[in-house]
Amino acid sequence: MEYIDEFRDKKLVLQIAESINSIVEDKLTFMEVCGGHTMAIYRFGLPSLLTNKIKLLSGPGCPVCVTGKGYIDKLIALSKLNNVIIATFGDLVRVPGSTTTLADKRSSNSDIRVVYSSLKALEIARSNPERKVIFAGIGFETTAPTSAATILEADAEGINNFYLLSSHKVMPPAMSAIIDDGVEINGYLCPGHVSAITGSRIYEPIVSKYKLGCVISGFEPLDMLQSIYMLIKQNKKNEPRVEIQYKRAVRPEGNLKAKQIINEVFEYRDDNWRGFGTLKLSGLTLRKKYKRFDAEKAFNIKVEKTVENPGCICGQILRGVKNPKDCRLFANICKPETPVGACMVSNEGACAAHYKYNLVNLTLKGSDIPAQGNALGQDARKI
Repeated sequence: MEYIDEFRDKKLVLQIAESINSIVEDKLTFMEVCGGHTMAIYRFGLPSLLTNKIKLLSGPGCPVCVTGKGYIDKLIALSKLNNVIIATFGDLVRVPGSTTTLADKRSSNSDIRVVYSSLKALEIARSNPERKVIFAGIGFETTAPTSAATILEADAEGINNFYLLSSHKVMPPAMSAIIDDGVEINGYLCPGHVSAITGSRIYEPIVSKYKLGCVISGFEPLDMLQSIYMLIKQNKKNEPRVEIQYKRAVRPEGNLKAKQIINEVFEYRDDNWRGFGTLKLSGLTLRKKYKRFDAEKAFNIKVEKTVENPGCICGQILRGVKNPKDCRLFANICKPETPVGACMVSNEGACAAHYKYNLVNLTLKGSDIPAQGNALGQDARKI
């Protein structure tokens, strides 16, 4: 843990926070577009270290959260078919569809299995040749390479009972949509894991078109604070650009092998995002060569009409228009054990982060503060 501890050194954290506070003149708003960043910000209590001139806004960085109800409804419809196994990441099981969840279907008679990778789903297909196995492929450029590699392996082995229902997405279109929607920000804290695959160049069009700085950040307190410092310096000099703070993991060209595998298996398509609607060329679908693995093409299902919960503002939170504290359901009806929206389900969701680390600082209407609600910055004392 020595290496991580160096990035949590309390003395250095306080020094860089002081440096940030000393150079800020105008009010600035920065958006993090990574669920891991959102969780780190509140886990380590970073807002409590910064002047109120700095506002940190959560964006669409949680892959479970941005997956729309329509996709969940498709999985639920598929799970009702005879002889079908649904393999999915754990968080997705509890995300509400229009009328039910995968967890509810699993408790009845559907065969729904939690896996940690697409390769495990392929292993299930090998072990059950008489069954059809559908893997729920969600996530950004970080998880897309593993889904692509799994398709290549299934193809090479001639496996004919494995399918992918792709909801893989790419980040830049959503980042552009937020600015086009009129959300006022002064720079982006860009996702470290995504950028380790894509490289830094994918953000250059955002800098060029919108004149907003993009800094790719790591996930420790010093990473986040240094990235904020870098964005402030860009704003002071009026020199927006793409910078890599997370140099120990991210290169400008990214992971060439991973990108090659993605491009071999997938092509871009318009895709639906929770809170955004359909964004042009923001999703990944299987190329014609691999369409036999596409669950959307292989199965004829009737999907119920998608119905959104009118009280849930998860979509607005993902766009940076609202905060969890603005939702009347937050910590009242909507809690981790009884989530109404995806932002409370996922460990990377903004609502889950606020509930776990920031709850006592929120004004709750008609609700007592649960015992598990932790003070903002409870882990700040550990750095």
